[in-house]
Amino acid sequence: MATQVSEAPDPDAPAVATARLPWALRRLGAPASLTRHQRHVLRVVGVASLFANYGMGIMGLALPQIQAGLHVAEAAVGGVTAVVQLGMIPALLLTVLADRVGRRRLLLITILGFSLCAVLTAFVRTANQFVAAQFLARVFIASNTMLAVVVIAEEFTADTRGWGIGMVGALGALGHGLASMVFSGVNVLPYGWRALYAFGVLPLLLLPRFRRTLRETPRFARHHEARRDTTGLWAALEPLRSVARMYPGRMAALCAALFPSAFIFETATIFQAKFLQEVHHYAPATVALLYLSVGALVPLGNIAGGTLGDRFGRKRVMIGALIANAGAVALFYNTGGSLVPVAWGLMMLSLAIVLVLFSALGSELFPTSYRSTASGVRSTMATLGAAAGLGVEGRLYVLTGSHAAAITCMLIVAPIAPFVIALCLPETASRELEEISPERDPA
Repeated sequence: MATQVSEAPDPDAPAVATARLPWALRRLGAPASLTRHQRHVLRVVGVASLFANYGMGIMGLALPQIQAGLHVAEAAVGGVTAVVQLGMIPALLLTVLADRVGRRRLLLITILGFSLCAVLTAFVRTANQFVAAQFLARVFIASNTMLAVVVIAEEFTADTRGWGIGMVGALGALGHGLASMVFSGVNVLPYGWRALYAFGVLPLLLLPRFRRTLRETPRFARHHEARRDTTGLWAALEPLRSVARMYPGRMAALCAALFPSAFIFETATIFQAKFLQEVHHYAPATVALLYLSVGALVPLGNIAGGTLGDRFGRKRVMIGALIANAGAVALFYNTGGSLVPVAWGLMMLSLAIVLVLFSALGSELFPTSYRSTASGVRSTMATLGAAAGLGVEGRLYVLTGSHAAAITCMLIVAPIAPFVIALCLPETASRELEEISPERDPA
C-alpha cells in the first residue's frame, strides 16, 4: 500500500483558531477543530466531486440538445437515460477493490476515468456511442462519489463527520452550478453540447498534485496492517460476503428506504430542465439563471443537511426532508408562473439534505473492512431504483401523454422511505464509527 506524505508539516495538528481556516469555510460553519490534513482532504475530494457532478449535470441540462443532435425519439429518452444510469452498478466492483487496495489509489483512478470519458463523449456520432461513453463515465463518477464520502467519514471525527460530508456534497453541487454556467452558452459555443463535455478534461491537470499530496486514510491503513494478507478471487470478494453476513439487517433496511426514494428522485431531477424548456418555454440562458440563483440553495442544503444531522440526528432530519421533497415534486410538475422557481428551489433543497444523509448513513452503518463496498451496494440499490423510475416514467408517459402526469403518479411510493427509516435504522449522529459498527466475525 502506497502512503503519501501530506503537504503540511504537521497534518494532524488542530487549527489554532478559526481565523486559520479559509474565509469561505468559516462562513459556512467549519468546525475550528479541523486539522490541516482534514482540510486538505476536503479540498481534494471536494474538487473531484465538483468535476464529477459537472459531468452528471451536463446530461440533464443539455438533454433536449443531445436528443436533437443524436436523433433520439421522445418515447426513448427515458430508456436512454436509464441505461446510462445503470453504469453506476459496475461501480460496485471498484468500491470492492477500494476495500482491498485502499481508498487513495481508487480515488485517483476514478478521477482519471471520468475525465477521459467526458472527452470521449464529445466525439460520439450516434446515440449508442453516447450511451456507451456515458455508461462508462457513470462507473467512475459513481465510484468517485462513494469514495469521497468514505474518505471523509474515515478522516473526520464524530462531531464533524456530518458537516464534512455535507461540504463534499456542497462542493459537488457547485459542479452543477458550473455546468449551468457553461450550458448558458450552449447555443453559441462551437459544436454546441459537445463543447460542454470537452471541458471535462480539466481534472487531469490537477491529478499529479492530488497524487503527490493525498495519503491513505488512517483507519484503512490500520485495517490493512491487521488484516491477514490473502490473494485470489475468493479473498477479493470478502467485502461482498461481509455485506451479507456481518450487518445484513442494516443493509436490507437501508436498501428498502433507498429504492423508492431513488425511484422518484432521479426521474424528477432528470426531466426538470426539459420540463422548464418545453412546457414553461424557458430559454437555455433562463434555465442557467435559475440554476445559478435559486440553485444556490443546493450547496446550502448539503451543508445544512450535514450540520442538522450532526445536531438533531440523521433520522429526524431525513424524514422531514423526504416529506418536503415529495410535496415539492408534486407542486413543481403541476403549477405555473411564479410558483415554478419556488417549487423547484424547495425540491432541490430537500433533495440535497436527503442525499447527504443517505450518504452519511451508507458509510457510518458499516465497519472499515467493507465500508466502501457497503457504499457501493447502497449506490447500486439507488441506481436500480432510479432506473426503474425512468423505465416506469416512459411507460406512464405513453399512457398519459405528459411527463408531469407520469412523475406525479410515481409519488405513490413516497411514504415508504420515511416509514422504513423511522422503524428500522439506528441513529448514527455524534457516535464514532467503531461504536456504530464494530468489526464482527462474519462466520
